[in-house]
Amino acid sequence: MKESFVTNPILWADVPDPSVIRVDDIYYMVSTSMHSMPGCPIMKSKNLKDWEIINYVFQTLEDNDAHNLMNGQHIYGKGSWAVSLRYHQKTFYVCFSSNDMQQFYIYTTKNLEAGDWNRVVFDGLYHDPSLLFDNDRLFVIYGNGDIRITELTPEATKVKENGIHRLLLSTASKNIRLRCEGCHAYKRNGYYYLFFIEWPADGNQRRRQICYRSKDLLGPYEMRVVLDDDMGYHNKGIAQGGIVDTKEGRWFALLFQDHDAVGRIPHLVPVSWEDDWPIFGTCGKVPSEFISPLPETQQAPLVISDEFQYETNKLALNWQWNHNPNNELWSLTERKGYLRLRTGHITKSVEFARNTLTQRTEGPRCTAITKLDFKQMKPGDRAGLVALQSHYAWIGVLAGNEQDFYIGIGEKGDLGEEDITASTLYTSDTVYLKASFDFENSKDFVEFSYSNDGITWEMIGQKIKLHYTLDHFMGCRVGLFNYATQNINGMVDFDFFHYKKR
Repeated sequence: MKESFVTNPILWADVPDPSVIRVDDIYYMVSTSMHSMPGCPIMKSKNLKDWEIINYVFQTLEDNDAHNLMNGQHIYGKGSWAVSLRYHQKTFYVCFSSNDMQQFYIYTTKNLEAGDWNRVVFDGLYHDPSLLFDNDRLFVIYGNGDIRITELTPEATKVKENGIHRLLLSTASKNIRLRCEGCHAYKRNGYYYLFFIEWPADGNQRRRQICYRSKDLLGPYEMRVVLDDDMGYHNKGIAQGGIVDTKEGRWFALLFQDHDAVGRIPHLVPVSWEDDWPIFGTCGKVPSEFISPLPETQQAPLVISDEFQYETNKLALNWQWNHNPNNELWSLTERKGYLRLRTGHITKSVEFARNTLTQRTEGPRCTAITKLDFKQMKPGDRAGLVALQSHYAWIGVLAGNEQDFYIGIGEKGDLGEEDITASTLYTSDTVYLKASFDFENSKDFVEFSYSNDGITWEMIGQKIKLHYTLDHFMGCRVGLFNYATQNINGMVDFDFFHYKKR
């Protein structure tokens, strides 16, 4: 077996709050997806570095105005947070909280790749939860600073009557910007281990990985800082995530690092043990490269090109909608070889446009190109290619009131309104649109260009700065959109989506 060569980061894209398990010799990971639907992507790997999307936990989480992006409501920065993945007695468990719903969710299935999911909803928030199976008992450990434990029934359907429900420990609060959260709980060699992320206001003043351990589930717990490293990247600490072992007994941690506009990107860290304390990395540092005993495999693309050659209205797993889609207003089959997007409601910005279809962006640089047939747009419609964050920017076609069409740039202005910052008259009814991203060393720019033949390109506008902000709480996504500002029932056809990582 050929050992694998690991280079950090293992994925230069937004895969936040990773929770990883091993079942036999296969590794599975779930991560946070917030307002993107379907939600809670499940990835699979043989070596912890080459990951493939294989499923989602849910197609939609709730059906209301906020989740449907209607009547000015939204779930940006909300939705599913900090997912926990566990496997017990041939059943997979996924749990998370939703801030907008003020609810805690547990999904279970016997088949992670193709099975049906059973869903149970609990009232109240269990912030950044971790499930812990201890013999025949089930606990959820959660909280920010004040860490609580609640016992559930073994079948994970309700809080256990007369079970444990109490404050487990209070983490440090002095000189702390962010108290411990993001729990990952384990039991190993007679100890209970709780891993957290913490952000101190003194010392290195960056996020770091904390470990609490105890021989008794209810404590007392002792604490160590197990990782405080940024790999030389703008003092952004690598932290929050869990540990997993190989069949041969080697250990690794999967953690993330903030990389500004591209999002929170995962790193793989070797873990050893000394006196039953985990030792992360090499001499306290995350190695930029190392040899892993796990087998070398082929990396499946996280972001894909798509010719939209589908027999049914079922997209590749790499695609996610921005909020819940209206399934009556999109099609892969009405016009063979095209993605058709119809308008169904009036809005003033792409941020509230339904049926925006997105994928992640990737560093250090990437480019997306699409071809758009817009002859059936209505006056006031806008359609094109978006770099979607809170401070979004897009290139697209603007339909005028006199059958005039313009290629324009839209941006979110300082007052939150959508501003058209550049435009030029365009006389054809098809156009190629390009978005070129540069995330290297947090440059975080996008520039837009267009073409009538896909060969000769004309840049429009200036380079636009991208920003990671907590109101969206996700890395920049690239998306295809169509929305109406005056009249509904217009439509556009996207011929393809071509993507290249550079």
